Amino acid sequence: LRTVDARRLDGWIMEVLQPSTAFCLQVKQTVKQICDFLKEDCFEDDIRVLKTVKGGSAGKGTALQNNSDADVVLFLSRFSSYQDQKQERKNILDLIKGRLHACRQSLSFTVDITEPRYKGPGNKPRSLSLTLGSKKTLESIEVDILPAYDALGQVSGDNPPEAKVYEELLNAYGKPGDFSPCFTELQKKFVKRCPAKLKNLLRLVKYWYKELLKPQYPSADLPPKYALELLTIYAWEQGTDSSDCFDTAQGFPQGFRTVLELLRRHQEICIYWEKYYSLQHSKIGAHVKNLLRGPCPVILDPADPTGILGRGKNWNKMAEGAARCLSLPCIKTAQPWDVQPARPVMIEVKQLVGTRLRKTVSPGTTVRQLKEEIERLWGIPWYKQRLTQQEPGSTIPILEDEKTLASYGIFYDTTLVLLQTEPQMMEVFVKDDKNRTTTYTVKPTDTIRELKKQIQGKTG
Repeated sequence: LRTVDARRLDGWIMEVLQPSTAFCLQVKQTVKQICDFLKEDCFEDDIRVLKTVKGGSAGKGTALQNNSDADVVLFLSRFSSYQDQKQERKNILDLIKGRLHACRQSLSFTVDITEPRYKGPGNKPRSLSLTLGSKKTLESIEVDILPAYDALGQVSGDNPPEAKVYEELLNAYGKPGDFSPCFTELQKKFVKRCPAKLKNLLRLVKYWYKELLKPQYPSADLPPKYALELLTIYAWEQGTDSSDCFDTAQGFPQGFRTVLELLRRHQEICIYWEKYYSLQHSKIGAHVKNLLRGPCPVILDPADPTGILGRGKNWNKMAEGAARCLSLPCIKTAQPWDVQPARPVMIEVKQLVGTRLRKTVSPGTTVRQLKEEIERLWGIPWYKQRLTQQEPGSTIPILEDEKTLASYGIFYDTTLVLLQTEPQMMEVFVKDDKNRTTTYTVKPTDTIRELKKQIQGKTG
């Protein structure tokens, strides 16, 4: 990538990053063999595999030619709740590990398969991992097997699940993203709907993350790859108006540069989608808005409202790496798309007499700037305005002029109540050249010139 210029980037992605058709077919066949084995021969009669879903890069259609990943999520009858999954997962993984060992001995595969190994923190693994490698080329893919509770049931089309699915999730009080495997089907659909050109841009960004960024910071706890994928999708949506017709000769350098530029502004990033859950729902909306009021960057999993990606990770190192790579030949002269780190929001301003106005603004807008816009439209001097947020559960007092909407966590459409105040008179003490003090009554909005006129009128 360090030697590829902008003109050759499109062809380089096709040639170097896209996995070969032959290996893709081998992986697909092998994963199907493993899934069939797990469904039919892995468990006793008291545990049934309700369904299997292939996720990860392979499932989403964004796999790299080498060192990519696939998730096989097993939805089991043993789990009847999120808590069951949490408590029983280790036992199920032990059982699967033993059966997979037998599976490797008894089945013939077209690829090489490593011994399964646990993956996850300490003595609480989340999955079993095995690597599939081509017998002819250097291509390989890591497959994670994750047992999960079937929270979604039958998924039809691209429709959002019933709200009770997410209400139960919030009631389970898990750590952020603890139960994200339960929503693999929705995560997969969210990325798989993307056009082929965007999937190649995703491959390019992931290649940068794996091959250029990670080797620079081998011990850094970097944000997860999935956060970067979602940031790339957001950049494409905002920068091209979700167009699949962008010119790849310009689009790949522009898109790649846009993502790197956004990473440099990570302290302003706040991204979420309302595709599968809504902020209008009282319980879910309150939870998500609370996350949005937290420190940036905020990137929320579109399928899992508890999945706040990369919180506590080392975004500074990622930003450093991104800044360093802006001089790569393929993007050095590219113009980034016009994309802000957070979407514009619709602010409704309401007076107590019932008058309303609606304005679309950036979360980076200051309260003073918003007041000046209200003054332009309604003629109310900005210094007479007091704005406060009308939001259930919100404890925001009067909004301060110099602060931005973002600093109050306002990254979503909301209503502000406008109160008008009359400036109170105050006393100013002026000392003359003979050290005599005279008191003058002024308004806080009076100018220095007006005060001087008062002094002149009194002293002559």
